[in-house]
Amino acid sequence: MQTQNSFPAPILLVDDEPEILRLTRMTLESEGMHNILTMEDSRQVLPLLAREKVAAVVLDLMMPYLSGIELLQGIVNEFPDTPVIVMTALDEVETAVECLKRGAFDYLLKPVEPNSLIAAVGKAVKMNSLQHEISSLKSYLLTDHLAHAEAFREIITCSKKMRAIFQYAEVIAQSRQTILIAGETGTGKELMANAIHTLSGVSGGFVPLNVAGLDDVMFSDTLFGHKKGAFTGAEQPRDGLISRAAGGTLFLDEIGDLSPLSQIKLLRLLQEEEYYPLGSDLLKSSNARVIVATNHDLEKLMAEGKFRKDLYYRLCAYQINLPPLRERLEDIPLLLNHFIGAAAKSFNKAKPIPSTEVADLLASMHFPGNVRELQAMVYDAVARHTSGVLSYNHFPTILRAIPAFLLPTPDAAGEEPDPLCVLFGKFPTIEEAEDYLIARALKLSHGKTSAAAALLGISRQGLHKRIRPAISKE
Repeated sequence: MQTQNSFPAPILLVDDEPEILRLTRMTLESEGMHNILTMEDSRQVLPLLAREKVAAVVLDLMMPYLSGIELLQGIVNEFPDTPVIVMTALDEVETAVECLKRGAFDYLLKPVEPNSLIAAVGKAVKMNSLQHEISSLKSYLLTDHLAHAEAFREIITCSKKMRAIFQYAEVIAQSRQTILIAGETGTGKELMANAIHTLSGVSGGFVPLNVAGLDDVMFSDTLFGHKKGAFTGAEQPRDGLISRAAGGTLFLDEIGDLSPLSQIKLLRLLQEEEYYPLGSDLLKSSNARVIVATNHDLEKLMAEGKFRKDLYYRLCAYQINLPPLRERLEDIPLLLNHFIGAAAKSFNKAKPIPSTEVADLLASMHFPGNVRELQAMVYDAVARHTSGVLSYNHFPTILRAIPAFLLPTPDAAGEEPDPLCVLFGKFPTIEEAEDYLIARALKLSHGKTSAAAALLGISRQGLHKRIRPAISKE
């Protein structure tokens, strides 16, 4: 038996004729399938499968000791997740039907046409990989298991939604298929890509590139590099980022902004794993794993004719959708504490303690910029802080978001009408104004009385005393 060790799981070839094994192996290796085991004695197959997982078995039907039919039945019974391709010189319909009935994945006639062999083995390996990933994902989700939590240490969260995404990421990280990470601006797409890179265990580095704003020439030069003299100013040859990402991960952010011509070049890279540097007719190969990210709706862009369908389907072999911050409000106290500590360290200050209502007030906000926006707000607040607790008064964004409905609105004549008359249609009584303010504060704070009290500038006890049943009409 001969073996070559590399990822993924090997393909097992079983035939009692050494020459057939050699030719079959050479055919598969010509298509990059280098992890191959060969075996002439059919009696050794089941013990091998008990020791080592294989991606697929290519099995001759007519063999001494243990026939292919008997061995097929044994593999199907003991290792049902392992696809078996039967390869034989018997051109009999009954034999083919019998093999398929017994659980064979495919049936090929000798002499096998190379393209048919490559296609059959490729499909079998892909099916085995998908079955393994589905099985692993079920196990992760049912047991709430996270094998490598340390890979996600840069992503601050206690959200169940995020934990489920972490579990899925662990399952797909070993695959070389492209991963699409979708999510609004500031949700942590690059952090997730970096975590997947860490989980994959590849030897190369993590190379990020934001493609937004790059025309086709800039995209091609940055990604593929150029030869000397390729264009004016190209006085020295340059390797592109795809070369730097060899053996590692290339992360392309804002993929929805890629120009149509650049989309074609990226599609070729993903399909063929080959590219041409600018100005060169020398074809180069790439073994970098590609992860892409976008904050656009790619399906909408496809419908508008702005994004290629073939590229989209190539990109989304696996897709991760990161939730916005407003859908993981339980993370705000954690993120607040983390960013306060980081900001205090960067400003060389003692870490301030936030007042109890700050997290509640932040939870009432929309955060279109998500975690990145929250980080900027906290850094600004810590920069403003001088002493005492860190209160909502240190957050200009919170203060601006509070009573916008009280701002005067100029009328058609350019004069400012009384804002209270605009709101109530008349000058309100104290009781009407108080009821209205309390109702609005409770609405803005999603019913959280501590946050509503902070908006109104009174204590929570004072708010409870002022709440009247009539407020429910708001």
